Amino acid sequence: MTDKKTLFIDGKEVEFTDEPNLLEVIRKAGMNVPTFCYRPDLTSFGACRMCVVEVEGRGIQSSCTMPPENGLKIHLNTEKTRRIRRTVLELLLANHDKKCLTCDKNGSCELQQYAEEYGITNIRFPDKSLEDYLPVDDSSPSIVRDPNKCILCGACVRACSEFQGHAVLGFANRGSKTVVQPMNGRPLGQVDCVNCGQCVAVCPTGALTIKDDTEKVWAEITNPQKTVVVQMAPATRVALGEMFGLKPGENSIGLMNAALRKIGFNLIFDTNFSADLTIMEEATEFLERLKSGKDLPLFTSCCPAWIKYLETQHPEMLKHLSSCKSPMSMMSPVLVDLVPKYFNIARENLVVVAVMPCTAKKYECKRPEMYRNGRPDTDYVITTKELGKMIRSAGIDFNALEPEDHDSPFGEYSGAGTIFGASGGVAEAAVRTAYEFATGEPLNEVDIKQMRGTSNRSKTVSLVIKGTKVIVRVVSTLKEAEKALQEIKSGKADFQMLEVMACPGGCINGGGQPTSCNDSSIKEERAEGLYKEDSELPVRKSHMNPSIQKLYQEYLEHPGSHKAHEILHTVYTDKFAGSYKDI
Repeated sequence: MTDKKTLFIDGKEVEFTDEPNLLEVIRKAGMNVPTFCYRPDLTSFGACRMCVVEVEGRGIQSSCTMPPENGLKIHLNTEKTRRIRRTVLELLLANHDKKCLTCDKNGSCELQQYAEEYGITNIRFPDKSLEDYLPVDDSSPSIVRDPNKCILCGACVRACSEFQGHAVLGFANRGSKTVVQPMNGRPLGQVDCVNCGQCVAVCPTGALTIKDDTEKVWAEITNPQKTVVVQMAPATRVALGEMFGLKPGENSIGLMNAALRKIGFNLIFDTNFSADLTIMEEATEFLERLKSGKDLPLFTSCCPAWIKYLETQHPEMLKHLSSCKSPMSMMSPVLVDLVPKYFNIARENLVVVAVMPCTAKKYECKRPEMYRNGRPDTDYVITTKELGKMIRSAGIDFNALEPEDHDSPFGEYSGAGTIFGASGGVAEAAVRTAYEFATGEPLNEVDIKQMRGTSNRSKTVSLVIKGTKVIVRVVSTLKEAEKALQEIKSGKADFQMLEVMACPGGCINGGGQPTSCNDSSIKEERAEGLYKEDSELPVRKSHMNPSIQKLYQEYLEHPGSHKAHEILHTVYTDKFAGSYKDI
Protein backbone atom coordinates (compact mmCIF):
# COMPACT_ATOMS: atom_id res chain seq x y z
CA MET A 1 0.00 0.00 0.00
CA THR A 2 1.45 3.35 -1.05
CA ASP A 3 1.65 6.38 1.20
CA LYS A 4 -1.07 8.96 0.83
CA LYS A 5 -0.06 11.92 -1.33
CA THR A 6 -1.43 15.35 -0.49
CA LEU A 7 -0.94 18.99 -1.34
CA PHE A 8 -2.52 22.19 -0.09
CA ILE A 9 -4.93 24.40 -2.03
CA ASP A 10 -5.61 27.74 -0.35
CA GLY A 11 -4.71 26.13 2.97
CA LYS A 12 -6.91 23.06 2.51
CA GLU A 13 -5.17 19.68 2.44
CA VAL A 14 -6.19 17.77 -0.70
CA GLU A 15 -5.35 14.19 -1.57
CA PHE A 16 -4.31 13.27 -5.11
CA THR A 17 -3.58 10.03 -6.94
CA ASP A 18 -2.86 9.78 -10.65
CA GLU A 19 -4.14 13.18 -11.82
CA PRO A 20 -1.93 14.40 -14.69
CA ASN A 21 -1.75 18.02 -13.59
CA LEU A 22 -2.63 20.49 -10.85
CA LEU A 23 -5.75 21.64 -12.68
CA GLU A 24 -7.32 18.18 -12.42
CA VAL A 25 -6.45 18.03 -8.71
CA ILE A 26 -8.06 21.45 -8.21
CA ARG A 27 -11.21 20.31 -10.02
CA LYS A 28 -11.34 17.03 -8.11
CA ALA A 29 -11.29 19.07 -4.90
CA GLY A 30 -14.41 20.95 -6.00
CA MET A 31 -12.61 24.14 -6.99
CA ASN A 32 -11.64 25.56 -10.35
CA VAL A 33 -9.55 28.08 -12.21
CA PRO A 34 -10.42 29.43 -15.67
CA THR A 35 -8.89 27.99 -18.83
CA PHE A 36 -9.40 28.26 -22.57
CA CYS A 37 -6.90 25.79 -23.96
CA TYR A 38 -7.18 22.85 -21.56
CA ARG A 39 -9.43 19.91 -22.44
CA PRO A 40 -9.11 16.68 -20.41
CA ASP A 41 -9.14 14.44 -23.48
CA LEU A 42 -6.38 16.42 -25.23
CA THR A 43 -2.72 16.94 -24.45
CA SER A 44 -1.93 19.91 -22.21
CA PHE A 45 -0.82 22.94 -24.17
CA GLY A 46 -0.41 25.78 -21.67
CA ALA A 47 -1.10 28.43 -24.30
CA CYS A 48 -3.73 30.70 -22.80
CA ARG A 49 -2.17 31.30 -19.34
CA MET A 50 -5.59 31.72 -17.77
CA CYS A 51 -5.16 28.77 -15.41
CA VAL A 52 -2.13 30.21 -13.62
CA VAL A 53 -1.78 29.59 -9.89
CA GLU A 54 0.81 30.72 -7.38
CA VAL A 55 2.92 27.90 -5.90
CA GLU A 56 4.95 28.66 -2.80
CA GLY A 57 8.63 28.48 -3.67
CA ARG A 58 7.85 28.08 -7.40
CA GLY A 59 6.09 31.36 -8.24
CA ILE A 60 3.47 31.59 -10.98
CA GLN A 61 2.75 28.28 -12.70
CA SER A 62 0.36 27.05 -15.38
CA SER A 63 -1.84 24.55 -13.53
CA CYS A 64 -2.68 22.56 -16.68
CA THR A 65 0.96 21.69 -17.35
CA MET A 66 2.44 21.34 -13.85
CA PRO A 67 2.21 17.84 -12.36
CA PRO A 68 1.08 17.51 -8.73
CA GLU A 69 3.75 16.94 -6.07
CA ASN A 70 3.50 15.91 -2.47
CA GLY A 71 3.41 18.88 -0.08
CA LEU A 72 2.94 21.67 -2.65
CA LYS A 73 1.20 24.78 -1.36
CA ILE A 74 -0.97 26.35 -4.04
CA HIS A 75 -2.90 29.61 -4.04
CA LEU A 76 -5.61 30.10 -6.67
CA ASN A 77 -6.68 33.72 -6.41
CA THR A 78 -3.78 35.88 -5.34
CA GLU A 79 -3.28 39.46 -6.48
CA LYS A 80 -0.75 38.23 -9.07
CA THR A 81 -2.91 35.45 -10.54
CA ARG A 82 -5.96 37.68 -10.86
CA ARG A 83 -3.89 40.46 -12.46
CA ILE A 84 -2.47 38.02 -15.01
CA ARG A 85 -5.90 36.62 -15.88
CA ARG A 86 -7.40 40.08 -16.28
CA THR A 87 -4.51 41.15 -18.53
CA VAL A 88 -4.90 38.02 -20.66
CA LEU A 89 -8.62 38.74 -21.02
CA GLU A 90 -8.02 42.36 -22.02
CA LEU A 91 -5.46 41.34 -24.65
CA LEU A 92 -7.78 38.71 -26.08
CA LEU A 93 -10.73 41.09 -26.17
CA ALA A 94 -8.68 43.82 -27.84
CA ASN A 95 -7.93 41.44 -30.69
CA HIS A 96 -11.43 39.94 -30.81
CA ASP A 97 -14.45 40.61 -32.99
CA LYS A 98 -16.84 41.74 -30.28
CA LYS A 99 -20.12 41.33 -32.18
CA CYS A 100 -21.38 39.19 -29.33
CA LEU A 101 -25.10 39.80 -29.80
CA THR A 102 -25.07 38.19 -33.24
CA CYS A 103 -22.54 35.46 -32.46
CA ASP A 104 -23.74 31.86 -32.43
CA LYS A 105 -21.86 31.30 -29.15
CA ASN A 106 -23.54 34.24 -27.40
CA GLY A 107 -24.44 33.00 -23.92
CA SER A 108 -22.14 29.98 -24.12
CA CYS A 109 -18.84 31.65 -25.03
CA GLU A 110 -16.10 31.10 -22.47
CA LEU A 111 -14.41 34.40 -23.30
CA GLN A 112 -17.68 36.20 -22.68
CA GLN A 113 -18.19 34.26 -19.44
CA TYR A 114 -14.75 35.06 -18.02
CA ALA A 115 -14.92 38.71 -19.06
CA GLU A 116 -18.09 39.01 -17.00
CA GLU A 117 -16.71 37.04 -14.04
CA TYR A 118 -13.57 39.16 -13.89
CA GLY A 119 -15.45 42.42 -14.38
CA ILE A 120 -13.73 43.48 -17.58
CA THR A 121 -15.50 46.74 -18.43
CA ASN A 122 -12.54 48.69 -19.77
CA ILE A 123 -9.85 47.45 -22.19
CA ARG A 124 -6.56 49.32 -21.99
CA PHE A 125 -5.29 48.08 -25.34
CA PRO A 126 -6.37 49.33 -28.78
CA ASP A 127 -8.72 47.20 -30.91
CA LYS A 128 -7.27 45.64 -34.02
CA SER A 129 -7.72 47.67 -37.18
CA LEU A 130 -10.40 46.87 -39.75
CA GLU A 131 -7.83 45.90 -42.38
CA ASP A 132 -6.68 43.07 -40.11
CA TYR A 133 -10.09 41.38 -40.22
CA LEU A 134 -10.21 38.15 -42.20
CA PRO A 135 -13.17 36.77 -44.21
CA VAL A 136 -15.55 34.29 -42.61
CA ASP A 137 -15.29 30.81 -44.15
CA ASP A 138 -18.69 29.16 -44.62
CA SER A 139 -17.67 26.85 -47.47
CA SER A 140 -18.23 23.68 -45.43
CA PRO A 141 -21.73 22.16 -45.27
CA SER A 142 -21.20 21.54 -41.55
CA ILE A 143 -18.90 24.12 -39.96
CA VAL A 144 -18.46 27.90 -40.09
CA ARG A 145 -14.98 29.26 -39.35
CA ASP A 146 -14.60 32.88 -38.21
CA PRO A 147 -10.88 33.62 -37.70
CA ASN A 148 -11.69 37.00 -36.17
CA LYS A 149 -13.04 35.26 -33.06
CA CYS A 150 -10.10 32.86 -32.68
CA ILE A 151 -8.04 33.27 -29.49
CA LEU A 152 -5.27 30.86 -30.63
CA CYS A 153 -5.89 28.41 -27.79
CA GLY A 154 -5.02 25.56 -30.18
CA ALA A 155 -7.78 23.23 -28.92
CA CYS A 156 -9.17 22.71 -32.43
CA VAL A 157 -5.72 21.94 -33.86
CA ARG A 158 -5.11 19.32 -31.18
CA ALA A 159 -8.60 17.79 -31.52
CA CYS A 160 -8.16 17.37 -35.28
CA SER A 161 -4.71 15.85 -34.86
CA GLU A 162 -5.17 13.80 -31.70
CA PHE A 163 -8.69 12.48 -32.36
CA GLN A 164 -8.62 12.11 -36.12
CA GLY A 165 -4.88 12.07 -36.89
CA HIS A 166 -5.81 14.32 -39.77
CA ALA A 167 -4.29 17.76 -39.08
CA VAL A 168 -6.73 19.64 -41.29
CA LEU A 169 -6.28 22.72 -39.06
CA GLY A 170 -2.92 24.16 -38.07
CA PHE A 171 -1.08 27.32 -37.04
CA ALA A 172 0.28 29.59 -39.76
CA ASN A 173 2.48 32.71 -39.68
CA ARG A 174 4.23 34.14 -36.64
CA GLY A 175 3.82 36.76 -33.96
CA SER A 176 0.79 39.02 -34.26
CA LYS A 177 0.01 37.51 -37.68
CA THR A 178 -0.47 33.98 -36.29
CA VAL A 179 -3.73 32.35 -37.37
CA VAL A 180 -5.36 28.93 -37.24
CA GLN A 181 -6.41 27.83 -40.71
CA PRO A 182 -6.74 24.82 -43.03
CA MET A 183 -3.75 23.79 -45.10
CA ASN A 184 -2.40 26.55 -47.37
CA GLY A 185 -5.17 28.87 -46.22
CA ARG A 186 -7.73 27.06 -48.39
CA PRO A 187 -11.44 27.16 -47.47
CA LEU A 188 -12.55 24.38 -45.14
CA GLY A 189 -14.88 23.01 -47.82
CA GLN A 190 -11.96 22.48 -50.19
CA VAL A 191 -9.73 20.36 -47.96
CA ASP A 192 -10.13 16.84 -46.64
CA CYS A 193 -12.05 17.86 -43.51
CA VAL A 194 -14.36 14.98 -42.56
CA ASN A 195 -16.94 17.32 -40.96
CA CYS A 196 -16.84 15.53 -37.59
CA GLY A 197 -17.21 18.81 -35.67
CA GLN A 198 -14.82 17.92 -32.86
CA CYS A 199 -13.04 21.22 -33.53
CA VAL A 200 -16.36 22.98 -32.88
CA ALA A 201 -16.90 20.96 -29.71
CA VAL A 202 -13.64 22.15 -28.13
CA CYS A 203 -13.65 25.75 -29.39
CA PRO A 204 -14.24 28.12 -26.43
CA THR A 205 -15.46 31.03 -28.58
CA GLY A 206 -17.39 31.58 -31.81
CA ALA A 207 -14.37 30.93 -34.03
CA LEU A 208 -15.77 27.53 -35.02
CA THR A 209 -19.52 26.96 -35.00
CA ILE A 210 -22.09 24.58 -36.46
CA LYS A 211 -23.63 25.76 -39.73
CA ASP A 212 -27.11 26.69 -38.59
CA ASP A 213 -30.08 25.42 -40.63
CA THR A 214 -32.82 26.24 -38.14
CA GLU A 215 -34.26 29.19 -40.08
CA LYS A 216 -34.65 27.01 -43.17
CA VAL A 217 -36.52 24.46 -41.07
CA TRP A 218 -38.71 27.17 -39.51
CA ALA A 219 -39.59 28.37 -43.01
CA GLU A 220 -40.81 24.87 -43.93
CA ILE A 221 -42.75 24.44 -40.68
CA THR A 222 -44.58 27.76 -41.10
CA ASN A 223 -45.45 27.02 -44.75
CA PRO A 224 -49.06 25.72 -44.69
CA GLN A 225 -48.47 23.81 -47.93
CA LYS A 226 -45.77 21.63 -46.39
CA THR A 227 -45.97 18.50 -44.26
CA VAL A 228 -42.79 18.40 -42.22
CA VAL A 229 -41.74 15.07 -40.72
CA VAL A 230 -38.82 14.60 -38.35
CA GLN A 231 -36.63 11.71 -37.24
CA MET A 232 -34.21 11.81 -34.30
CA ALA A 233 -31.07 9.76 -33.71
CA PRO A 234 -30.51 7.56 -30.62
CA ALA A 235 -27.80 9.75 -29.05
CA THR A 236 -29.88 12.93 -29.05
CA ARG A 237 -32.27 11.69 -26.35
CA VAL A 238 -29.54 11.36 -23.71
CA ALA A 239 -27.98 14.79 -24.36
CA LEU A 240 -30.66 17.33 -25.30
CA GLY A 241 -31.90 17.57 -21.72
CA GLU A 242 -28.53 18.98 -20.63
CA MET A 243 -29.48 22.22 -22.38
CA PHE A 244 -32.46 22.48 -20.01
CA GLY A 245 -30.84 21.44 -16.74
CA LEU A 246 -31.29 17.67 -16.91
CA LYS A 247 -28.42 15.35 -16.01
CA PRO A 248 -26.21 13.88 -18.76
CA GLY A 249 -27.61 10.51 -19.79
CA GLU A 250 -31.16 11.27 -18.70
CA ASN A 251 -33.45 9.97 -21.43
CA SER A 252 -35.69 12.82 -22.59
CA ILE A 253 -37.24 11.15 -25.64
CA GLY A 254 -40.82 11.74 -24.42
CA LEU A 255 -40.11 15.42 -23.78
CA MET A 256 -38.39 15.66 -27.18
CA ASN A 257 -41.47 14.29 -28.92
CA ALA A 258 -43.66 16.79 -27.08
CA ALA A 259 -41.35 19.69 -27.92
CA LEU A 260 -41.18 18.72 -31.59
CA ARG A 261 -44.99 18.71 -31.79
CA LYS A 262 -45.20 22.13 -30.14
CA ILE A 263 -42.61 23.49 -32.55
CA GLY A 264 -44.90 22.38 -35.38
CA PHE A 265 -43.56 19.16 -36.87
CA ASN A 266 -46.45 17.22 -38.35
CA LEU A 267 -45.16 13.68 -37.89
CA ILE A 268 -42.45 12.41 -35.52
CA PHE A 269 -40.50 9.21 -36.09
CA ASP A 270 -37.51 7.63 -34.37
CA THR A 271 -34.26 6.82 -36.16
CA ASN A 272 -33.93 3.88 -33.75
CA PHE A 273 -36.44 2.17 -36.07
CA SER A 274 -34.06 2.44 -39.03
CA ALA A 275 -31.12 1.46 -36.80
CA ASP A 276 -32.96 -1.85 -36.52
CA LEU A 277 -33.39 -1.78 -40.29
CA THR A 278 -29.65 -1.21 -40.71
CA ILE A 279 -28.92 -4.27 -38.59
CA MET A 280 -31.21 -6.45 -40.71
CA GLU A 281 -29.24 -5.52 -43.80
CA GLU A 282 -25.77 -5.33 -42.25
CA ALA A 283 -26.04 -8.63 -40.36
CA THR A 284 -27.16 -10.31 -43.57
CA GLU A 285 -24.27 -8.76 -45.50
CA PHE A 286 -21.77 -9.75 -42.80
CA LEU A 287 -22.86 -13.38 -42.76
CA GLU A 288 -22.65 -13.53 -46.56
CA ARG A 289 -19.09 -12.19 -46.47
CA LEU A 290 -18.16 -14.48 -43.59
CA LYS A 291 -19.40 -17.48 -45.60
CA SER A 292 -17.60 -16.47 -48.80
CA GLY A 293 -14.51 -15.06 -47.10
CA LYS A 294 -14.61 -12.12 -49.51
CA ASP A 295 -13.79 -8.51 -48.59
CA LEU A 296 -13.28 -9.14 -44.91
CA PRO A 297 -13.18 -7.46 -42.52
CA LEU A 298 -16.51 -5.74 -43.03
CA PHE A 299 -16.42 -2.04 -42.11
CA THR A 300 -19.53 -0.48 -40.60
CA SER A 301 -20.93 2.43 -42.61
CA CYS A 302 -23.03 4.48 -40.19
CA CYS A 303 -20.49 7.28 -39.66
CA PRO A 304 -20.24 9.78 -42.56
CA ALA A 305 -16.94 11.18 -41.28
CA TRP A 306 -15.43 7.68 -41.43
CA ILE A 307 -16.76 7.14 -44.95
CA LYS A 308 -15.26 10.40 -46.19
CA TYR A 309 -11.96 9.54 -44.52
CA LEU A 310 -11.85 6.25 -46.44
CA GLU A 311 -12.77 7.94 -49.70
CA THR A 312 -10.09 10.59 -49.43
CA GLN A 313 -7.31 8.73 -47.63
CA HIS A 314 -7.76 5.00 -48.32
CA PRO A 315 -10.04 4.53 -51.36
CA GLU A 316 -8.49 1.11 -52.03
CA MET A 317 -10.17 -0.03 -48.79
CA LEU A 318 -13.69 0.94 -49.85
CA LYS A 319 -14.39 -2.69 -50.88
CA HIS A 320 -14.46 -3.53 -47.17
CA LEU A 321 -17.13 -0.90 -46.42
CA SER A 322 -20.66 -2.15 -45.92
CA SER A 323 -22.96 -1.03 -48.71
CA CYS A 324 -25.63 -0.19 -46.12
CA LYS A 325 -26.63 3.43 -45.81
CA SER A 326 -26.65 4.96 -42.34
CA PRO A 327 -29.83 4.71 -40.25
CA MET A 328 -30.68 8.34 -41.12
CA SER A 329 -30.28 7.69 -44.82
CA MET A 330 -32.28 4.46 -44.60
CA MET A 331 -35.11 6.10 -42.69
CA SER A 332 -35.56 9.01 -45.07
CA PRO A 333 -36.27 7.07 -48.29
CA VAL A 334 -38.69 4.84 -46.38
CA LEU A 335 -40.49 7.96 -45.19
CA VAL A 336 -40.38 9.54 -48.66
CA ASP A 337 -41.86 6.43 -50.26
CA LEU A 338 -44.46 5.47 -47.64
CA VAL A 339 -45.59 8.59 -45.74
CA PRO A 340 -47.33 10.02 -48.84
CA LYS A 341 -49.11 6.68 -49.28
CA TYR A 342 -50.09 6.16 -45.64
CA PHE A 343 -51.04 9.76 -44.86
CA ASN A 344 -52.35 10.90 -48.29
CA ILE A 345 -49.68 13.59 -48.75
CA ALA A 346 -48.20 14.73 -52.07
CA ARG A 347 -44.48 13.94 -52.31
CA GLU A 348 -43.66 17.49 -53.45
CA ASN A 349 -45.14 18.84 -50.21
CA LEU A 350 -43.26 16.46 -47.93
CA VAL A 351 -40.19 17.75 -46.06
CA VAL A 352 -37.93 15.37 -44.14
CA VAL A 353 -35.85 16.77 -41.26
CA ALA A 354 -33.34 14.78 -39.20
CA VAL A 355 -32.17 15.68 -35.67
CA MET A 356 -28.66 14.31 -35.31
CA PRO A 357 -25.80 14.45 -32.78
CA CYS A 358 -23.43 14.79 -35.73
CA THR A 359 -22.29 17.75 -37.83
CA ALA A 360 -21.12 15.37 -40.58
CA LYS A 361 -24.75 14.38 -41.18
CA LYS A 362 -25.26 17.85 -42.73
CA TYR A 363 -22.69 16.80 -45.29
CA GLU A 364 -24.14 13.30 -45.69
CA CYS A 365 -27.63 14.48 -46.62
CA LYS A 366 -26.13 16.54 -49.48
CA ARG A 367 -24.18 13.65 -50.97
CA PRO A 368 -25.39 12.77 -54.49
CA GLU A 369 -25.72 9.14 -53.36
CA MET A 370 -28.52 10.27 -51.02
CA TYR A 371 -30.55 11.91 -53.80
CA ARG A 372 -33.31 10.27 -55.76
CA ASN A 373 -35.20 11.83 -58.66
CA GLY A 374 -33.18 15.01 -58.30
CA ARG A 375 -34.07 15.61 -54.65
CA PRO A 376 -32.42 14.59 -51.36
CA ASP A 377 -34.28 12.06 -49.25
CA THR A 378 -33.26 14.06 -46.15
CA ASP A 379 -34.00 17.73 -46.81
CA TYR A 380 -32.38 19.18 -43.68
CA VAL A 381 -30.23 18.04 -40.80
CA ILE A 382 -30.20 19.96 -37.55
CA THR A 383 -28.03 19.03 -34.58
CA THR A 384 -29.05 18.42 -30.98
CA LYS A 385 -27.86 21.94 -30.14
CA GLU A 386 -29.88 23.46 -32.98
CA LEU A 387 -33.01 21.69 -31.77
CA GLY A 388 -32.38 23.09 -28.28
CA LYS A 389 -32.17 26.56 -29.83
CA MET A 390 -35.47 26.02 -31.67
CA ILE A 391 -37.17 24.90 -28.45
CA ARG A 392 -35.99 28.02 -26.65
CA SER A 393 -36.93 30.38 -29.47
CA ALA A 394 -40.43 28.85 -29.53
CA GLY A 395 -40.84 29.80 -25.85
CA ILE A 396 -41.30 26.17 -24.77
CA ASP A 397 -40.71 25.22 -21.14
CA PHE A 398 -39.03 21.90 -21.88
CA ASN A 399 -39.16 20.52 -18.34
CA ALA A 400 -42.87 21.35 -17.94
CA LEU A 401 -43.93 19.32 -20.98
CA GLU A 402 -45.94 16.13 -20.70
CA PRO A 403 -44.01 13.31 -22.40
CA GLU A 404 -45.51 12.16 -25.71
CA ASP A 405 -45.01 9.17 -27.97
CA HIS A 406 -43.78 9.08 -31.55
CA ASP A 407 -45.96 8.36 -34.56
CA SER A 408 -46.61 5.01 -36.21
CA PRO A 409 -45.80 2.97 -38.21
CA PHE A 410 -42.10 3.89 -38.15
CA GLY A 411 -41.59 4.49 -34.46
CA GLU A 412 -41.33 1.08 -32.82
CA TYR A 413 -37.74 0.06 -32.07
CA SER A 414 -35.66 -2.46 -30.17
CA GLY A 415 -32.96 -1.98 -27.58
CA ALA A 416 -30.43 -2.88 -30.26
CA GLY A 417 -31.47 0.23 -32.19
CA THR A 418 -31.04 2.41 -29.10
CA ILE A 419 -27.43 1.46 -28.40
CA PHE A 420 -26.31 2.58 -31.88
CA GLY A 421 -25.42 5.93 -30.31
CA ALA A 422 -22.49 4.58 -28.28
CA SER A 423 -19.18 3.21 -29.51
CA GLY A 424 -19.58 -0.55 -29.77
CA GLY A 425 -23.35 -0.35 -30.07
CA VAL A 426 -23.56 -1.04 -33.80
CA ALA A 427 -21.36 -4.12 -33.52
CA GLU A 428 -23.24 -5.40 -30.45
CA ALA A 429 -26.58 -4.95 -32.18
CA ALA A 430 -25.27 -6.68 -35.31
CA VAL A 431 -23.98 -9.67 -33.35
CA ARG A 432 -27.32 -10.12 -31.55
CA THR A 433 -29.04 -10.56 -34.92
CA ALA A 434 -26.22 -12.27 -36.84
CA TYR A 435 -25.99 -14.98 -34.18
CA GLU A 436 -29.67 -15.88 -34.47
CA PHE A 437 -29.66 -15.57 -38.28
CA ALA A 438 -26.69 -17.95 -38.47
CA THR A 439 -27.69 -20.50 -35.84
CA GLY A 440 -31.47 -20.35 -35.76
CA GLU A 441 -31.11 -20.49 -32.01
CA PRO A 442 -31.96 -17.79 -29.44
CA LEU A 443 -29.12 -15.66 -28.06
CA ASN A 444 -29.97 -15.59 -24.37
CA GLU A 445 -27.15 -13.32 -23.19
CA VAL A 446 -27.68 -10.23 -25.32
CA ASP A 447 -25.45 -7.89 -23.28
CA ILE A 448 -21.99 -8.02 -24.86
CA LYS A 449 -20.30 -5.79 -22.32
CA GLN A 450 -16.80 -6.31 -23.73
CA MET A 451 -17.84 -4.03 -26.60
CA ARG A 452 -18.89 -1.21 -24.28
CA GLY A 453 -17.07 1.69 -22.66
CA THR A 454 -16.14 5.16 -23.89
CA SER A 455 -12.70 5.58 -22.31
CA ASN A 456 -11.04 2.73 -24.23
CA ARG A 457 -11.01 3.85 -27.86
CA SER A 458 -10.03 0.45 -29.24
CA LYS A 459 -11.51 -2.89 -28.16
CA THR A 460 -11.18 -6.36 -29.67
CA VAL A 461 -13.83 -8.96 -28.82
CA SER A 462 -13.84 -12.66 -29.75
CA LEU A 463 -17.14 -14.50 -30.22
CA VAL A 464 -18.21 -17.91 -31.46
CA ILE A 465 -21.10 -18.14 -33.93
CA LYS A 466 -22.13 -21.70 -34.83
CA GLY A 467 -18.65 -23.03 -34.23
CA THR A 468 -16.99 -20.19 -36.12
CA LYS A 469 -14.75 -17.82 -34.19
CA VAL A 470 -15.60 -14.21 -35.02
CA ILE A 471 -13.38 -11.34 -33.91
CA VAL A 472 -14.80 -7.81 -33.83
CA ARG A 473 -12.72 -4.66 -33.51
CA VAL A 474 -14.47 -1.56 -32.15
CA VAL A 475 -12.74 1.82 -32.45
CA SER A 476 -13.68 5.44 -31.91
CA THR A 477 -11.68 8.31 -33.45
CA LEU A 478 -10.16 8.07 -36.89
CA LYS A 479 -6.70 7.92 -35.34
CA GLU A 480 -7.60 4.50 -33.94
CA ALA A 481 -9.26 3.55 -37.22
CA GLU A 482 -6.01 4.33 -39.03
CA LYS A 483 -4.15 1.88 -36.78
CA ALA A 484 -6.69 -0.83 -37.66
CA LEU A 485 -6.33 -0.06 -41.38
CA GLN A 486 -2.57 -0.40 -41.16
CA GLU A 487 -3.01 -3.80 -39.46
CA ILE A 488 -5.16 -4.92 -42.40
CA LYS A 489 -2.67 -3.63 -44.96
CA SER A 490 0.23 -5.36 -43.23
CA GLY A 491 -1.67 -8.65 -43.04
CA LYS A 492 -1.66 -8.65 -39.25
CA ALA A 493 -5.41 -8.06 -38.72
CA ASP A 494 -7.30 -11.01 -37.28
CA PHE A 495 -10.75 -9.39 -37.03
CA GLN A 496 -13.71 -9.93 -39.37
CA MET A 497 -15.70 -6.81 -38.48
CA LEU A 498 -14.50 -3.27 -37.82
CA GLU A 499 -16.87 -0.78 -36.23
CA VAL A 500 -15.68 2.83 -36.58
CA MET A 501 -17.11 6.00 -35.09
CA ALA A 502 -15.11 9.17 -35.68
CA CYS A 503 -16.02 10.92 -32.44
CA PRO A 504 -14.44 9.83 -29.13
CA GLY A 505 -16.95 7.53 -27.43
CA GLY A 506 -19.25 7.48 -30.45
CA CYS A 507 -22.28 9.54 -31.47
CA ILE A 508 -23.09 10.36 -27.85
CA ASN A 509 -20.08 12.70 -28.12
CA GLY A 510 -20.80 13.97 -31.62
CA GLY A 511 -19.88 17.46 -32.76
CA GLY A 512 -23.53 18.54 -32.66
CA GLN A 513 -24.14 17.53 -29.04
CA PRO A 514 -24.14 19.92 -26.06
CA THR A 515 -20.55 20.64 -25.07
CA SER A 516 -18.92 17.93 -23.00
CA CYS A 517 -15.23 18.66 -23.62
CA ASN A 518 -14.55 19.84 -20.05
CA ASP A 519 -15.83 16.68 -18.38
CA SER A 520 -14.80 13.26 -19.70
CA SER A 521 -17.41 11.48 -17.55
CA ILE A 522 -20.29 12.96 -19.55
CA LYS A 523 -19.66 10.58 -22.45
CA GLU A 524 -19.96 7.57 -20.16
CA GLU A 525 -23.16 8.90 -18.56
CA ARG A 526 -24.77 9.42 -21.96
CA ALA A 527 -23.79 5.92 -23.06
CA GLU A 528 -25.19 4.46 -19.84
CA GLY A 529 -28.47 6.23 -20.58
CA LEU A 530 -28.73 4.35 -23.88
CA TYR A 531 -27.83 0.99 -22.34
CA LYS A 532 -30.42 1.61 -19.62
CA GLU A 533 -33.16 2.12 -22.22
CA ASP A 534 -31.99 -1.00 -24.05
CA SER A 535 -32.28 -3.07 -20.86
CA GLU A 536 -35.81 -1.80 -20.19
CA LEU A 537 -37.32 -2.37 -23.63
CA PRO A 538 -39.42 -5.51 -24.24
CA VAL A 539 -37.64 -6.23 -27.55
CA ARG A 540 -33.83 -6.13 -27.60
CA LYS A 541 -32.99 -7.62 -31.00
CA SER A 542 -33.54 -5.77 -34.26
CA HIS A 543 -35.03 -8.73 -36.15
CA MET A 544 -37.64 -9.18 -33.39
CA ASN A 545 -39.07 -5.70 -33.94
CA PRO A 546 -42.65 -6.35 -35.21
CA SER A 547 -42.72 -3.10 -37.22
CA ILE A 548 -39.50 -4.10 -39.00
CA GLN A 549 -40.94 -7.51 -39.79
CA LYS A 550 -44.06 -5.85 -41.20
CA LEU A 551 -41.99 -3.44 -43.33
CA TYR A 552 -40.22 -6.36 -44.98
CA GLN A 553 -43.47 -8.23 -45.54
CA GLU A 554 -45.23 -5.28 -47.15
CA TYR A 555 -42.40 -3.32 -48.80
CA LEU A 556 -38.83 -4.68 -48.71
CA GLU A 557 -39.49 -8.44 -49.22
CA HIS A 558 -36.52 -9.78 -47.21
CA PRO A 559 -33.08 -8.63 -45.97
CA GLY A 560 -30.68 -8.29 -48.88
CA SER A 561 -33.46 -8.35 -51.49
CA HIS A 562 -33.24 -6.38 -54.73
CA LYS A 563 -35.79 -3.93 -53.35
CA ALA A 564 -33.82 -3.53 -50.12
CA HIS A 565 -30.63 -2.85 -52.06
CA GLU A 566 -32.38 -0.30 -54.24
CA ILE A 567 -33.63 1.70 -51.23
CA LEU A 568 -31.23 0.97 -48.36
CA HIS A 569 -27.80 0.43 -49.95
CA THR A 570 -25.35 2.56 -51.91
CA VAL A 571 -21.81 2.62 -53.33
CA TYR A 572 -19.00 5.01 -52.40
CA THR A 573 -16.20 6.13 -54.70
CA ASP A 574 -12.55 7.20 -54.76
CA LYS A 575 -11.96 10.84 -53.77
CA PHE A 576 -8.26 10.44 -53.07
CA ALA A 577 -5.42 12.90 -52.52
CA GLY A 578 -7.22 16.07 -51.55
CA SER A 579 -9.14 16.26 -54.84
CA TYR A 580 -12.44 16.21 -52.99
CA LYS A 581 -14.53 19.36 -52.77
CA ASP A 582 -17.60 19.48 -50.58
CA ILE A 583 -20.96 19.37 -52.25
